Amino acid sequence: MKKKIMVMISTLMLTCSLLGGCSNGTDQEPVKDTQIPETESAAEAALPDGVYTAEFDTDNSMFHVSEACDGKGTLTVENGKMTIHVSLGSKNIVNLYPGLAEDAQKEGAELLEPTVDSVTYSDGMTEEVYGFDIPVPALDKEFELALIGKKGTWYDHKVVVSNPQPLTDSEKPEDGSYTVEFTFEGGSGKAEIISPAKLTVEGGKATATLQWNSPNYDYMIVDEEKYLPVNTEGDSVFEIPVSVFDEPIDVVGDTVAMSKPHEIEYTLTFHSDTIQAVEEDK
Repeated sequence: MKKKIMVMISTLMLTCSLLGGCSNGTDQEPVKDTQIPETESAAEAALPDGVYTAEFDTDNSMFHVSEACDGKGTLTVENGKMTIHVSLGSKNIVNLYPGLAEDAQKEGAELLEPTVDSVTYSDGMTEEVYGFDIPVPALDKEFELALIGKKGTWYDHKVVVSNPQPLTDSEKPEDGSYTVEFTFEGGSGKAEIISPAKLTVEGGKATATLQWNSPNYDYMIVDEEKYLPVNTEGDSVFEIPVSVFDEPIDVVGDTVAMSKPHEIEYTLTFHSDTIQAVEEDK
């Protein structure tokens, strides 16, 4: 039995590796239940740990990824568990639930809470939308994902995550100046770092210029290194290294807004698919 499961898992991995380009997920037929049930172990074996881009397709045109993201999200595989972060088209959807709408309304149901994402369109316009971290039970197969909007009504939907493509060095920016959007998490919510940020790449090393919406941060810590503000007036501005894209980076910010200085832990996730070149003034 073990040998049989391993053969089928290997076939699934080969299928994933052959996916390429920007296929339309709506053309895919849902995979019917066969000898492998929809178990957690089968989902875990689909991809090795890492960060990928992946297509996110839904069954309704009103429920979709932001146009700025080209129908894609960031798929993270960690310890065999798959999660995709998608930025939606607006702030109209306030919660998601991995399952049926009926179950989402039961006591104790664990709803997915939104993040606030800043997206940049091809014309340079930026907009704040809601994003979600969605657990993915399987690739290339429909799964239930219920949603609730501002009107307070739950709806059933089906979604498909497909065409995972690992991030490679060729997708990382060359030396130059860019803007990059990021997800900011942690703290009380009163202070935050403004997205998008300026990104400078020199000698293959990326540095982000981060501006807080507060003047009360006197240092930041990244990878055990302390960084001081690069300005003396106005809201606190720091330049910190970006060691990885599409994965959370743990940082510490020290605030003097309280009676005593206080270090607060945050995470920043810089999204590689939002990087846009900036023309330098000559």
